[in-house]
Parts: sequence; C-alpha cells; structure tokens
Amino acid sequence: MTPPAGAGTEVDVGGRRLKLSNLDKVLYPEAAFTKGQVIDYYARIAPVLVPHLAGRALTRRRWPDGVAGPGFYEKNCPSHRPPWVDTVRVDAHREPVEYCVVNDVAVLVWLANLAALELHPSLSRAEHLGRPTTLVFDLDPGPPAAMAECAWLATELRALFGELGLESCPKTSGSKGLQVYVPLNAPVDYEATSGFALAVARRLEARFPDRVVSNMTKARRTGKVLVDWSQNSPGKTTVSVYSLRARPRPTVSTPVTWEEVEGVVEDGDLSFEASEVVERVGRLGDLFEPVLTLQQQLPPPPDP
Repeated sequence: MTPPAGAGTEVDVGGRRLKLSNLDKVLYPEAAFTKGQVIDYYARIAPVLVPHLAGRALTRRRWPDGVAGPGFYEKNCPSHRPPWVDTVRVDAHREPVEYCVVNDVAVLVWLANLAALELHPSLSRAEHLGRPTTLVFDLDPGPPAAMAECAWLATELRALFGELGLESCPKTSGSKGLQVYVPLNAPVDYEATSGFALAVARRLEARFPDRVVSNMTKARRTGKVLVDWSQNSPGKTTVSVYSLRARPRPTVSTPVTWEEVEGVVEDGDLSFEASEVVERVGRLGDLFEPVLTLQQQLPPPPDP
C-alpha cells in the first residue's frame, strides 16, 4: 500500500475505510522520511507484524511533530477510535486502562496515521493477562560498550539457554542494543518468569563481572552491558518486533539470525531501516515466528 499524497485522503485498508492526513509531513528529518512512508511501511509489514500484536494490550509512543519534536507514551486507546478497533481493559494501580489491540492491518494503519511510531505490546495475551508467552532480555550497552559487546553477551545468553534446553530468538532493539526472546507459550506466571530472568542476569554478572551488570542502579558503569531482566513483569512492555523506533533515521526492531549476531561480534554493526526490513521479510520470512509457536517449559532457575 502506498497512500497517495495530500491531506484528508481516504483509502480502503482491509475492507475498512480510513481517512489519512498530512501524508507529506516529514517525521524523520535526517532521512526525509514522511508520515506517508511510515504508513506505507506498517501496511507492508503488517502480514508478519500483526500476529505479534494480535490479542495483546498495546502501549504506543507517538511523535505527532516527528522524531525531532516531543514524543509521549499513550496507553488508553483514544476515545475517537473507530468502532472496529478492539480494546482490552486492564486494572492498573491507579485506575483501569483501556488499551488498543491490533488485530488487523486497518488498526495498524490507523495508529500509524496518529504518528504512533513505536509499538510496545504486553508479553501476555488479553485472555490471560497474568500469563506471559515469552521471556525477554534487553541488552543495553553503557558507552564505550556498543553493539559488538551486546552481540557477545547475546551469544553467551544463547549458550546458557542451550544448557537449560531452551531455544532463543534474537532481534535488534532498533536503537543501540539487542534483545533475546525465549518462547514459552505454556502455562506460567510473571512471578516465575521474573525470578528466572533475574537468576539468569545474576549468573551472567557473576561470570563476567567486568563486562556485565544486572542491576538497573549499576547501568551507568562504563563499558558494561546491562542485562535488563525487569522487562518480565506485568507492568512492563518491550518494543515489538518490526516496530519503527524514534531515532534520527527510521530504524526498526529487526529479527536477526544467530549467524548475524556472531558476525557483529567482529564488525560491530547491526542496524536496519524500514525499506531493508521489508526486503528481508520478503527474502527470509518471519524470523521471529518461533516466538509465536514454539512451546517450551520454563526450567528451574540456573544456579549462580
């Protein structure tokens, strides 16, 4: 789908009639990447992205004036939403939140038209809010550590999971780090996944104290990689696979192969922009498909 230029353009998306606006507005100034191109990217990537969002409460990060301007998180689904946008009510600490749920391409395009550049879904599905379907480890480098150090640590994570009989899937954060997912798709609660993730992070820190930290308060330690295990809680979300990021250029949180990760340890670069990701999916399919389908039982936490 390539939406025509102009304001107030009406298009048919998956049988829904949508009015798109300000398509020529530049949202990524460094790349001259417009709102129309953002919408086009999300429409093209929808066949592989929607399955990763479907049935999940979605937090959005919006930049109405582009990435050079202020952005904000949005949890409640806008009251002016079309009647065909599904929602899920989640009881939060202060008051209930009515989240948007992206179950089809029309909802995805509608959100893109609102300049919702980043999509952050829950780790659990709406019908089982207390049951995460995956583990996630966010590897965040502290300068001068960078992508190469994250890639090294990702390979160590993979080796540890292998010892525990678990398969894992890597993706770029679309920003400066890497993320490693462990598909579960089996009955488990956040207490179990959070405890397991903390044990993994502490084991890595104990094994590599000069290169790894597990505590958020230590994240500023120069030259180390933070293993952010805390994403495994019901109140946290992680940027979705295939989501754009609000960086100077339209980079994407991109699934990668373990061979690519191993290569980064040597050359230190692993970044993809929207057009590259569409091409990769056409060539490689959805490398993150196991996160949706692979069933794995959570083993006991590893020893320190």
